[in-house]
Amino acid sequence: MSSQKFASLRYTALRLGLLVGCFAVVWMLCYVHVIPLGVGNSNLVWMILLALILSAPLSWVLLRKQRDAMSEQIVERVDRAKARMAENAGQEDAAQ
Repeated sequence: MSSQKFASLRYTALRLGLLVGCFAVVWMLCYVHVIPLGVGNSNLVWMILLALILSAPLSWVLLRKQRDAMSEQIVERVDRAKARMAENAGQEDAAQ
């Protein structure tokens, strides 16, 4: 259970790390002029967008286990919230 306790935080941190890694690769490729630099002052925006495009499919493949663990964590929380709501509704019905 403790491995799932911070599943959402772990997935988010890994996803952000993957994005930063892709940005570093894109920046290096722009620096050595392997890919175009963009137009005018759009270089940073171009690099961020390209890093987002690259990191999305990578995270889909590389972070599958973490995403599944996060999904289980969310399902458990939703189930607990539904149970509490049902319990509260039952108590309100019994009080009337």
